[in-house]
Amino acid sequence: MSEKKNNKLKLVIIVGVLAIIIFLLKRYGVFEYMKDFRAIKEWIDGFGVWGPVVYILVYIACCLFFLPGLPITIVGGLVFGSIWGTIYVSIGSTIGASLAFLIARYAARDMVESWVANNPQFKKIDEGVEKQGWRMLMITRLVPIFPFNLQNFAYGLTKIKFSTYVLVSWICMLPGTIAYVFAAGSLSSGQGDIKKTLIYLGIAAVFFVILSLIPGWIKKKYDLDETVAK
Repeated sequence: MSEKKNNKLKLVIIVGVLAIIIFLLKRYGVFEYMKDFRAIKEWIDGFGVWGPVVYILVYIACCLFFLPGLPITIVGGLVFGSIWGTIYVSIGSTIGASLAFLIARYAARDMVESWVANNPQFKKIDEGVEKQGWRMLMITRLVPIFPFNLQNFAYGLTKIKFSTYVLVSWICMLPGTIAYVFAAGSLSSGQGDIKKTLIYLGIAAVFFVILSLIPGWIKKKYDLDETVAK
């Protein structure tokens, strides 16, 4: 089979799989539940011990279908509490980001390339990887310069190693995950325990402060203005 036909076959398979996933998500009302935190909590709780697995799969779907990650991150804290919520969000976001990377690099490279062909944000990422290596990934994960879901696919087209991408992404996404999940989780984990609520809120506040300081530190150390300059 020629390479051109092989690429077309892979594209057809990917589109088919995505279509099936979208159908299943709509069929079981996932998109509707996403609009209501309480509804999605009840929906996930209804799966019992499989709830965390379902939640992680939903998070992965958000990464692959360019759905906003913050709402589902907050849901993780509300449904599972601060500690387990952080674990499940971290697993879901890391796997989702990794799958998007692999799809862009191996399964649907031509399709992703067509998405970002004239995208100035991708050009900055590609040039940044050439100049900064893994530091560019660190910068874009820690500083809200580029959309999270775009990064996941865009990095698959760069020369960065997959193992480096996964490790750096996981480490750099963790502070934001802790900040938002602990803030949301304090509402459920600390119910009836004001001390626990204050502790979780304090942890969230510390990480929000750290996140607010990171852009300045990176700008000073890695010349952020030059890295993301137009």
